[in-house]
Amino acid sequence: MAEMSGGEVIAKMLGLETVEKVFGIIDGTYFGFYSNLQSHGIELISPRHETSAAHMAGAYARLTGKLGVCMASNGPGVANILPGLVVEQAEGNRVLVITSARRTGIMYPDRGGTYQCFDQTGVIGQFAKWSESVPSFERIPEMLRTAIRKCYEGRPGVVHLDIPENILNTKVKCDLSFWEPSQYRVTEPPGPSEQQLDKAVELLLSAKFPIIHAGSGVIHARAFNELERIAELLQSMVTTSWAGRGAISENNRLMLPMVHIQTNNKVRNEADVLLVLGSRLGETDWWGKAPYWNPNQQMIQVDLDPSILGANKPAAVAIHSDVKIFLEKLYERLLPLKDQLSALSREATISKYLEDKQKHRNKLDEQLNDLEAPMNSAHVPSICNEVFPAESPLVIDGGNTAIWTNFYYKVRDPGTVVSTFKFGMLGAGVGQALGAAAARPDVPVCCVIGDGAMGFHPQDIETAVRNGLHVIYIVMCDRQWGMVKINQHIAMKPIKTLLKKTLSPEESINTDLGNIEFHKLAESMGAHGEYANNPADFREALERSIRSGICSVIHVDVDPVKHMWAPGLKYFKEMHAEPRGR
Repeated sequence: MAEMSGGEVIAKMLGLETVEKVFGIIDGTYFGFYSNLQSHGIELISPRHETSAAHMAGAYARLTGKLGVCMASNGPGVANILPGLVVEQAEGNRVLVITSARRTGIMYPDRGGTYQCFDQTGVIGQFAKWSESVPSFERIPEMLRTAIRKCYEGRPGVVHLDIPENILNTKVKCDLSFWEPSQYRVTEPPGPSEQQLDKAVELLLSAKFPIIHAGSGVIHARAFNELERIAELLQSMVTTSWAGRGAISENNRLMLPMVHIQTNNKVRNEADVLLVLGSRLGETDWWGKAPYWNPNQQMIQVDLDPSILGANKPAAVAIHSDVKIFLEKLYERLLPLKDQLSALSREATISKYLEDKQKHRNKLDEQLNDLEAPMNSAHVPSICNEVFPAESPLVIDGGNTAIWTNFYYKVRDPGTVVSTFKFGMLGAGVGQALGAAAARPDVPVCCVIGDGAMGFHPQDIETAVRNGLHVIYIVMCDRQWGMVKINQHIAMKPIKTLLKKTLSPEESINTDLGNIEFHKLAESMGAHGEYANNPADFREALERSIRSGICSVIHVDVDPVKHMWAPGLKYFKEMHAEPRGR
């Protein structure tokens, strides 16, 4: 019989799951866990705040397709990690969080006055996929197997296992058998039935103008090549959800980036058949309703989570399947029909929309002719696009900063974009960039972030320095809550705002911020710091930062009024109004 602590049992089981990294802050309450990670081939990476640990795990999972694991200690540690877990659940990233709890007998329920105690499983269980507490050492293997099984069931999200400190740290003589992952969970995800494939092929062949709408399910399934092959074979244009951006390279002519909103609406209205892959068609897709989508189109919907199928838009064919497997099988069916598909030439229709897209791109790019200082915000993502390698992860964080970045950054390599598209959480990008660097250590990570967002977690610059994570934080500084300010001004004095473009500080309510010299703050933590306020200086600062090989922070002063009037703001507001379609 071996002698093992509960923490060692967990570490060994995670090792069998080929977990390579765990993100979290050390604490005595789970010493038995983290002290055994290294011996099972797992690296512990510690941020300065537990919320960052959750974002690191989420970004790592999204960029690798692996399980992201984070940890937090009972009471304050769990309270600190909650915001990050809420976001990662909303974004649908595969995260397992392991927390310690106070010793058995004084918690669940609280004995009364228990130190560092609250209902951790109850709180996390309100939003996570699954949240349970381990009652005894003997049940650790069973309950961890259940937790990991839940991680791989349906739509990815947060799964939580809570373990009392005495169970984690006390060594017990035991005779445990450790199962391989294939012995307790599905390791080959589901695929479509032959009948479902028949119906899908029939609809696609009979369509006059079919299109594909890709969600983040494509990214989690790593189905980039499969999607591109199907799009080319069908000659179908591809749109994406916000979170699905990067499902296909935007160098592909059939890809219609989400920033061309009016063209997207036209394409979606002309399509008579819609193939939806790994998307819920949620609010940011206007629920799939008119006037943004053709209400009469036939929809084929494919998703790993059966509860999503037909939830917001009626499906002609609802297919419970992993997206990658579905696309592989669909390609096998369609390839012998290649000549028949070629005869259904859609080139004239596609060319019309490509021309429409290019006109909009040309109009947007007029902003790049503005070379004044402080800088026009459009230059930041545009220059990043030219300087960073195509395979560098892009992390986007902020309000108007996120809009400018999305409109002026072209995604060349699939699966490289990380943000909080579904939750819009300011500050998450700091930790996400760390997780991205842990996932892709061979390339620099580009994080474009607003000064308001950077103010949430600037201390984790030191985490990047300490762990050798090559993140370039580009902080667009306008010294205001710009997205709030413009809405505030329009609400209070719409005519004056439209004429003057901004109001005086006295006409705003707490929207202005003081200055933080982020480059100097970064230098104080051992990072490389740069300052720029014009395109030429910014390009040189960016090139020096990448060459430095260490975490860098570039403080970029942007024009606060121009920054406030980000492109496409009216569509962002329209998104919150219920479409007229049913």
